[in-house]
Parts: sequence; C-alpha cells; structure tokens
Amino acid sequence: MAARGTPANLALGPGYTYVADLGTTEPTDLVTAWSTVSVNWVLIGYTDQGSEFHYTINTDVVDVAEELDPLSYQTTGRTGNVQFAMAEITATNLKRAMNAPNSSITAGAGIVSFEPPDTGQEVRRMLGWESEDHTERWIFRQCFQGGDVNIQRRKGATNATITTQYNLEKPATGARLFKAIMVSPGRA
Repeated sequence: MAARGTPANLALGPGYTYVADLGTTEPTDLVTAWSTVSVNWVLIGYTDQGSEFHYTINTDVVDVAEELDPLSYQTTGRTGNVQFAMAEITATNLKRAMNAPNSSITAGAGIVSFEPPDTGQEVRRMLGWESEDHTERWIFRQCFQGGDVNIQRRKGATNATITTQYNLEKPATGARLFKAIMVSPGRA
C-alpha cells in the first residue's frame, strides 16, 4: 500500500523557544536569525518535545422561530495557548515561566536566586518557537503564563524540564494573537 498524505508536510520533534518584549519586530521568513530580526529576541533554549498549541473557537447557534435547524453558527469568542517544556532549568527561565520582571533575579557570591513576582507585578512577553528542522516558525504576540508551571527532575540530564503554558492575549497594536511561518512544499 502506498503512503498516504504528503511526507514533506510532516512536522516532527523539538525546537527552540525565543522571548522578546512586546512590540518587537517579528521574523517574516525562515532563514533570518531571530537576533538579526531584532536584538530583543533572546533564545530561551531547547524544548524537550516541541510545543503544543491550542486554539478554540466558541460558537452559538443562530435560531429562527420558523426553522427547526440552525441557520448558522455565530462566533462568540476565541482562546489560544501554547505550552512547552524548557529543557534548561535556570533562574532566567523560571523568571520567564512565572511572568516575573527582571528584578526577580539576584546574583552574588557565585549564586543566583529567584523569587516569583508579587500579584500585579507580572510581565507579558512575546514568544517565538522554531522547529529543529527550521521548517516552521511561530510568533505569539502577547503571552501571559496562566497555567501550571511544572518542574520535572528525573534521573539523567535530559529529563529535567520546566513545563509551562502561556495564554495568548490580543496585543494593544490590534494584531492577531499569533503568526505561523511554514515551508510550503508545493501546496499550502
């Protein structure tokens, strides 16, 4: 039996996560380095298994008194979030995972310490994700960690991660929640 689908459209594996201040210039292609697009894009690090993106469209039925069947469905809201496991446990990645400002990290005498922010001091950021094979880039324009932060430490260096979920918010600029840039192997 012949393979179904288009193997070139398969997207597999982990990737790289980036963070930037809100309003930072976004990549428009798959080849220009993030830091060349803007020095504000900072590599967070490698993701353990890749990322998981959820986008939900909420709808309600549009009814008419003379009809039993719905005439259409009206969009009543949308939500989106992205989650991934950062494969590097550092104070800086804890800061990013918990919406903390730069002042949440102190350093001195060979150690670094981190404390989560006070309520109301959380910081929103832009996130970017690029697949390991460089065939996809995702830009999430305004993110706020609103789920669980899980720190997993298991035997072996490759099994220590910070799993985080970020909720997507509509930026003040009016731009959409996210943008995806992908290789097109002949069809979109």
